[in-house]
Amino acid sequence: MKRIAIQGFMGSFHDIAAHLYFEGEQIQLICCSTFEQVFDNLRKDPTSIGMVAIENTIAGSLLHNYELLQNSGTTIVGEHKLHISHCICCLPEDDWDTIAEVHSHPVALMQCRKFLEQHPQMKNVEAEDTAGSAKMIAEGRKRGWAAICHAEAAKMYGLKVLENHIEDNKHNFTRFLVVSNPNKADLLRSLTETNKSSIVFSLPHEEGSLSHVLAILSFYKMNMTKIQSLPIIGREWEYKFYVDVMYNDLTRYRQSIDAIIPLTKDFRVLGEYKDGRQTN
Repeated sequence: MKRIAIQGFMGSFHDIAAHLYFEGEQIQLICCSTFEQVFDNLRKDPTSIGMVAIENTIAGSLLHNYELLQNSGTTIVGEHKLHISHCICCLPEDDWDTIAEVHSHPVALMQCRKFLEQHPQMKNVEAEDTAGSAKMIAEGRKRGWAAICHAEAAKMYGLKVLENHIEDNKHNFTRFLVVSNPNKADLLRSLTETNKSSIVFSLPHEEGSLSHVLAILSFYKMNMTKIQSLPIIGREWEYKFYVDVMYNDLTRYRQSIDAIIPLTKDFRVLGEYKDGRQTN
């Protein structure tokens, strides 16, 4: 049985992503309040695995999670891209005319902004988690409160779905990373099947330093799918660059890495893994 640390409660999108990624396997969820707690759990229990959101097609990158990932010393072993669909739900005895407040994670509230504008009588209340909001309403018997979460979470906590698929953009996906202790990584992936890599590095404060790195990746036919820069605390106007590349030839990928290392500082491969499938 695999022990999976997630941010959020049962029924959260992290829960759904974990079950889809490890479909058909027995897993035990370790529910954490914060992403910091997820990585703390991986440090305390090297046999556990983490499932961590890293970017959303609407809200963008979760920048803090990049820092947590790098500082944790863990390795990326996989990814999953999950379609994000929201519903609004409440206690069975409530209905549209009795709802005064709607609770959810701030990103979920933002993703349903147009829907909420159509219901100005409902006060928007930010919470730590989508499924956690449903759990709070169900266990506390909170009359007049509604939650925005996945419909599976509403079902799990015995709430009534007033309306499903209320998200503004129907092409809303979140990318989750599967991370583990480096010593466990090869048990969770096959390097011969990898076609994607996440790397991080900083650069000398010299003209053209980034373009030289990108030119080498292009020469070796690496498909750069993402580049994210973050400032380095304490080093003014210097940045870390987080780059995702995809490749068809493992040897050429290795050659490209060998070629760019001398041009960079603090270089690290965060993980080599298989491009994740996308699920609705």
